[in-house]
Amino acid sequence: MDGGPRVPEQRRPGFPAEGEESGALRFGVLGPVRAWRGEETLTTGSPQQRALLAALLLREGRTATAAELIDALWGEEPPSQALAAVRTYASRLRKVLDPGVLVSESGGYAVRGLTEGALDLARAQDLAAGAEKARSAGDLCHARDLLRRALDLWDGEVLAGVPGPYAHTQRVRLDEWRLQLLETRLDMDLEQGCHAEAVSELTALTAAHPLRERLRELLMLALYRSGRQAEALAVYADTRRLLADELGVDPRPGLQELQHRILQADPGLAEPPAPAEETATATVRPAQLPATVPDFTGRAAFVRELSDVLSAASGETTGRVMAVSALAGIGGVGKTTLAVHVAHQARAAFPDGQLYVDLQGAGARPAEPETVLGSFLRALGTADSAIPDSLEERAALYRSVLDGRRVLVLLDNARDAAQVRPLLPGTDGCAALVTARVRMVDLAGAHLVDLDVMSPEEALALFTKIVGEERVASEREAALDVVGACGFLPLAIRIAASRLAARRTWTVSVLAAKLADERRRLDELQAGDQAVEATFELGYGQLEPAQARAFRLLGLADGPDISLAAAAAVLDLPAEDTEDVLESLVDTSLLESAAPGRYRFHDLVRLYARACAERDENLPSEREAALSRLLDFYLATAAGVYAIERPGDRLVEDLEPTRYPGLRFEDGSKALDWLYSEAAALLSSVRQATSSDRLRPAVDLLWAAKDLIESGANSHQYETTARAMCEATRAAGDTRAEGRARTTLTNVLLVYGRIQQAEEEARLAMELATSAKDATAVSWVANDRGLICLHQGRHADGKVFFEQAIQGHRAADNRLGEAVTLANLSRSYLALGDVSKAVHIARRSLAAHSQLGRPMRRASAHFALGLALAKANRHAEALGQFSDAQSIFGDHRQRLWVGNTHFRIAEVHLAAGQFAPAAQHAEQALALGCVGGDRMRGNVVTLLGRALAALGQAGRARACWQEALHLYEQSGATEASEVRALISPTSAA
Repeated sequence: MDGGPRVPEQRRPGFPAEGEESGALRFGVLGPVRAWRGEETLTTGSPQQRALLAALLLREGRTATAAELIDALWGEEPPSQALAAVRTYASRLRKVLDPGVLVSESGGYAVRGLTEGALDLARAQDLAAGAEKARSAGDLCHARDLLRRALDLWDGEVLAGVPGPYAHTQRVRLDEWRLQLLETRLDMDLEQGCHAEAVSELTALTAAHPLRERLRELLMLALYRSGRQAEALAVYADTRRLLADELGVDPRPGLQELQHRILQADPGLAEPPAPAEETATATVRPAQLPATVPDFTGRAAFVRELSDVLSAASGETTGRVMAVSALAGIGGVGKTTLAVHVAHQARAAFPDGQLYVDLQGAGARPAEPETVLGSFLRALGTADSAIPDSLEERAALYRSVLDGRRVLVLLDNARDAAQVRPLLPGTDGCAALVTARVRMVDLAGAHLVDLDVMSPEEALALFTKIVGEERVASEREAALDVVGACGFLPLAIRIAASRLAARRTWTVSVLAAKLADERRRLDELQAGDQAVEATFELGYGQLEPAQARAFRLLGLADGPDISLAAAAAVLDLPAEDTEDVLESLVDTSLLESAAPGRYRFHDLVRLYARACAERDENLPSEREAALSRLLDFYLATAAGVYAIERPGDRLVEDLEPTRYPGLRFEDGSKALDWLYSEAAALLSSVRQATSSDRLRPAVDLLWAAKDLIESGANSHQYETTARAMCEATRAAGDTRAEGRARTTLTNVLLVYGRIQQAEEEARLAMELATSAKDATAVSWVANDRGLICLHQGRHADGKVFFEQAIQGHRAADNRLGEAVTLANLSRSYLALGDVSKAVHIARRSLAAHSQLGRPMRRASAHFALGLALAKANRHAEALGQFSDAQSIFGDHRQRLWVGNTHFRIAEVHLAAGQFAPAAQHAEQALALGCVGGDRMRGNVVTLLGRALAALGQAGRARACWQEALHLYEQSGATEASEVRALISPTSAA
């Protein structure tokens, strides 16, 4: 889900729903009573005529007598000519509607012959029924979607403007049903963990329906799961007081129980209960199978999946087939262990025997199929003299011997499908389990299973079984570090655990420290005849030269995964050739396909690939060249994205030149898709640039990707990277690069609201940029220093810095820089009390942005103008500007700025005395986060408290102010005294 509350999808009334005929009649009652023929809106007449139409539509085809219709329209005091009026209304409606729709019978009227779903209420009922069915089946995602679609059909007040007692009754009924649907949908939101998103909507709903206890209960649960326990308890206190004052009753038992569970910090409230796993079938005694490991752990889903396939072969399900399952995965992932375990479980279903062979597929001399067939035939009772010589004859005899039998064949460690085919049983009732490092896509009819590493829980459980509960329980965090260093690879975990179990003087922390060193990790992961590196070596030794080169060079890149285009840059190959070699590595299980067009290494395999690069790559310069091509690719592409998003900004002309080309985008949305999908890999590439000739392009890449900061999704990783670049450039003595690196760090600190640190970095960045004669950096740092002054209340100084930045941008013909800084200068004038000047300059900024075309940075001008108009008490105009800003920020995925805009909208609503929307927008700001860190969160929570207090929710308001006070005291903000003043009267009361 997205970060904010869901806005119902806008649909133009009268458009046919999916699957409907475009010219069919449609009616709406979940709002004004309306009718359409295709896209044409039909005239439904006077309020009484619409009341008649509504009464007929809501009877769902049943006949309403004239007396019933008169009662529906006028109640106990109908006019003297009521019957004639009803007939007139009916006659007029007939002329508008299709022939045969409004019929007369038995002295009354009915609406008939409508297509399915022609009435919005009927569609809502169908969707709600479908949602209930989907929820019962456990498909919460589909159920929530159906309920959302049902709720979207409401379009304002039900039967709006329709008079009469019948309309009033139906209005109450349908409003109540809508609330029930909303409660159900919100309940499912909480079941799926969408707690923060639900708080905003529930805050608005409880304000609108203060006596509805179910909404209060959901709000308490959402707040508690969002880590806001004090507010959750305050909701209960507010509810109890309100019910006592208004109705003289206590909260219902469910609400009381929830309050008690919150007070007790009941673990059952933390997360929705997970469905219980099915119990695995009991293991049985094998025949030719190897012994199963006594500490087999986890893999429940795979065990069930493979067991289901085997049960089809054994006849336990309807019919019998010859089943083949092929397990593929990296060496050490536990393919054999899983296959043997499943085979033992299924042994009873194959009473005629279980065959096993290690095909040595990863070794230098794989087993020959004819040799294996000879062994199988002997095990099945065939005399040596009866075993033919040729492969074809042995395979035919093997299938004949198995005819009518129920035998399970485990073919372990296969090289390829050609080795396996002659060894497969050919008759129903038999089954084969195959394990291999390659995916056997060419093994016809096989059920393919890709085995991944263990989950963290499974890995810890395996480690604990080998080491012992007592040793692990006292050092659980260190144990998690160990299994994490093992990459959750079962073989690595077994080796590490076995080493620890054999050394009673070691602690888990000692082992974790040894594995923390990546350079020594593979050396540490060996015990006896088991070694992770040796397992990988078997797969690497089978690679063709082009595959081996790709394996080595791709392992050099630090990112969590790599795109096809980036991999092509590393390998210096066309995309088509790169895809061929990468997919071949996927087939060997040495590389994983993370998603279409994206690839990744297992952590330990990456370490092994780097070791191979150190050992086998002829020249160190080739390794450096591969990483330089990757950095160039990212910089060239990010610069193109920056240029699309910021037309008129001259920064791209002042970046380091690149020798390797990047991607080109015509569409801004696709450009942003690339930036955010590549964020982790891109920032990893920057951090990896430690050589002096890659420092400047790395820093410039960080600057060109600065949109990642304000998205909120990558701020922490960006900060870590910026700090690393500051240190690296300082150590290298590169003044220009260090100045730019500190500029990017200043941007992050501003987003976090760490103003003192931002000021220190900005001052140093200004000194460095000035010394390096880096005019571009000087102008942008001046803008940042102006923003810092705004936060510090030094508004005259801020005005000077903004004017300096504007002069620099003008000198460089940086029209976007000038437009952005004008918006910030407007805020300085506003803070200095010159509201009219602030409005004027914000309008200049908006006009400048509009001339540049691309709207992204225009949002800052709308935002600044909204602030100025709000200060001038021009609330409607301010809301319009904030709405425009919010839309642009959202389109460009600037989540934190969307949050800031919600806060400003809340301020306007609060100033206008509109307390419920003020609270709702404040909650949305909290759910999304804001630029400004803890201090800004304190501002939002303070405002939320004011709105809640005005709505009569004093307890929850006080909880908000307590949180705000804590945030202000932590950040040293001056607003702390203001909040203490808000809390004191409440405390005294």
